[in-house]
Amino acid sequence: MQSIMRAFGFSMLIWGVTAAFSAVQAKELKNVGAVILLYHHVATNTPRSTSVTPQEFAEHLAFIKANYIVFPLKDIVEAARHNRPLPDNALAITFDDGYDNIYENAHPLLKEYGFPYTVFINPSVIGVQSNQLTWDTVKIMHKDGVTFANHTLDHLHMLEKHAGENNNQWLTRIWQNVEEAEKQITGHIGESLKYLAYPFGEYNEMLANKVKEQGYIGFGQHSGAVGPFSDLAAIPRFPAAGPYAKLSTLKTKMASFAMPVVSVSLSNPELTGAELPGPFTVTLDENVAKQLRLSQVTCYYQGDALPVETDANRFSFELSKALPVGRSRVNCTAPSNSMPGRYFWYSTPFFRADKNGNFPD
Repeated sequence: MQSIMRAFGFSMLIWGVTAAFSAVQAKELKNVGAVILLYHHVATNTPRSTSVTPQEFAEHLAFIKANYIVFPLKDIVEAARHNRPLPDNALAITFDDGYDNIYENAHPLLKEYGFPYTVFINPSVIGVQSNQLTWDTVKIMHKDGVTFANHTLDHLHMLEKHAGENNNQWLTRIWQNVEEAEKQITGHIGESLKYLAYPFGEYNEMLANKVKEQGYIGFGQHSGAVGPFSDLAAIPRFPAAGPYAKLSTLKTKMASFAMPVVSVSLSNPELTGAELPGPFTVTLDENVAKQLRLSQVTCYYQGDALPVETDANRFSFELSKALPVGRSRVNCTAPSNSMPGRYFWYSTPFFRADKNGNFPD
């Protein structure tokens, strides 16, 4: 309880500092948002694509300590939801999948620094699979101020349908999975955040609408900062493992701002074909768009720069390659007008099943 109160006190202290900003500062900062980092494994004997070594993780945390304020995830979500100001160096730390190496290798360092963090877990494998946390360990970590949230019961591909299922039957089955996972988490730790991290980052428009209707917050695995204009059913997070673990490039991402997106021309990221139906157009808030150099926006897909067209508060791109089966995304950045070396960042994911309706791991 004391550790939880310490974490709560830390949060209130930061909010007190934030509230003390002048009106001018708040107006300048309130729309730039915050960054959420995504980790899975902290180990040397796990798949590199989803891992950072303990040494790499320690380097990340030392840099964060020197340059950022680490907020509880809930504070960043509520700031985005209610358009509250945050310092322009606000950051949150999250993990997906509940691996035991989080407790063994990450938790001691995070506890030493006093950093709050969140772990998205699959309740049906906690204490069952040998590489997972146990419920006893989850409770120990929760007493230390760690928050736990929903990653579905069993890390299924949420977009896959069973044979003969229509859309309504699929959504009913999937949502029962989510609710049972939330029930089990609440039963073990007495807390329900109603946060859902999509396994593999996969979601579609119908699922995102269900998340909003049921009062949940959804988290993806596409990159970008989160702010008042973010879709709270698909909050972006920056992957910080494998090829993205290098601190020299992660620094730029940590320093990014949320692109003030008010609408996009294609709202459903799940596609049936290998081509986009037309140019993908992103419309920005006219006032906040003045904070970035839209004429210098760049978009990348599979390592290639895409041709981009811009006007006063919009930019559009078309893909240079066919969409692969599985997961892909386009990342777009535009430099800040007032803060050299810092960028507004937007990422849109695309999901495409194979001919049998399945998604690869």
